[in-house]
Formats: sequence, C-alpha cells, structure tokens
Amino acid sequence: MPFTPAYATTDLPDGARIFAFVGGQALIRPDGSLPDGAALASLGPAQERILVGDLNGEACVLWLWPEGAVPEGLEVANLRKLWAQWPEGLALALGRALQLATWLMDHRYCGRCGHGLETAAHEPARHCPACGHRAYPRISPVCIGLVLRGSELLLGRSPHFAPGMYSALAGFLEAGENAEECLRREIREEAGVEICNIRWFGSQSWPFPHSLMLGFIADYAGGELCPQPGEIEDLQWFAPDALPLLPHPRSLAHRMIQAVLDGAKGQG
Repeated sequence: MPFTPAYATTDLPDGARIFAFVGGQALIRPDGSLPDGAALASLGPAQERILVGDLNGEACVLWLWPEGAVPEGLEVANLRKLWAQWPEGLALALGRALQLATWLMDHRYCGRCGHGLETAAHEPARHCPACGHRAYPRISPVCIGLVLRGSELLLGRSPHFAPGMYSALAGFLEAGENAEECLRREIREEAGVEICNIRWFGSQSWPFPHSLMLGFIADYAGGELCPQPGEIEDLQWFAPDALPLLPHPRSLAHRMIQAVLDGAKGQG
C-alpha cells in the first residue's frame, strides 16, 4: 500500500484512518487495529487534527490530546512492535503521525518568548503570535555504517537491543560535521578502528522519535576492535555464513547487510 505524506489542518475528509495520540502515546484496539471516532469520544474534541498523508487513496489523520485517560476498549500501542508488524504503507503513515505528534508535544510554547504556539494551516509549522518565531518538526540525522574487512562484516550490540541481535554501528551527526566525518568519528569512538572508501547506500526515516538514517558502506583501514564502554556491549567481525540475529528486514541496517551478502553471492 503506497503512502504519500501530506499536511493540512482544515477541510479534513470524513472517514479517514485515525492515528490517535494522548500525551505522546498512540492508542490502538487490543487486536492492533486503529480506533474510530466513536472509540475516542470519551476524550472529547482533539486539540490537534492534522492530515498526515494518503494511504492507497485513503486519508490518514492525526488526532492529538496532550493528556487524558485511555478510553475503555483501547490500549497504549507499542510503536516499535507495530512498525515492524504492520504493512509497510501503514507503518510509514504511523511513523509520520508519530513524528508530528512528538513535534506538537515538544513545541507547545515558544522557545524564544514563552508564549503559546499555534499550528499553521498549510505547512508543518508552529507559529508564535507574540514574536513571530516558527518551530518546524525536528529531524535528527544519524549516520549508520556497515564496515567490511574482506568478506567479514563488523557488527555490534547496544545494551538496549533484543537478546542476541547485532547491527551496523551508528551515531548522531554533530553541529559542524559532514556525514562522512560523522561516520569516521562514530566508528572510531564505538569500535576503535579507522575506515576508508566510504560509499553511499541510502536513507530511511526512523520515527523513534525523529531520526533520519543516512546509510554508508565502508572498508576497514586499521586498528584493533575496542567497544565503547556504555554504548557497545559486544563487537565482532562476522563471516557471511555465521551472522547473528539481525535487525528487522524493513530497517536500513538489514537492507545494507543483505545488499552486501547479495553482492558477495553474485561475485561468487
């Protein structure tokens, strides 16, 4: 199901898919389906209603309440679980709704003068009527790199990963850095090694809560593995035929690993 992002706060269509958030938490039915307006009636009128996009010809709308009790018959969603389980188009719609809900909750007041912000009607912006400041949804770039040493892949474990899962190394881009500088620094900090021959792979919106993953493949250039304390609990070179549990196939990290494996098979 293709998803196309959109934005509007007025003239919202009837019968749209509703992505309901209360205090930053998404609400769903126990069977994992989205609630309708009747199931949300006890919350009263939503403070924000925003068109987030079109899913296969059907409008998707964010309803947001800053606070409120979970209505009977609904429950708080595990967003990462839904993102992995739902069809791709629906997961993309959920991701955009999540990012917009996070933005609205984080920008209720002006960061310059403290006045209450108002949601713009025709662009994703929060406007301050007192000083004119505008706040847009935050996007945090993350550089993720799959490092190769011959046929071996460098993969690491973060303490918050699922048991047994390893992934490519990644970190947030800092002010003043370009993406390649960020990747070199992160690999050096997290693994203690140097890289070379950096090449672009692709990108992915990662709505947990507002990241943009920038994917690269690079070659090992030297150094001994040394996991960064507190960040990486294990780090290894893995042969293609002895890989550990990998991230979800929908993730950019998994797609990078699979592309390398497919390339190696093609060369063989």
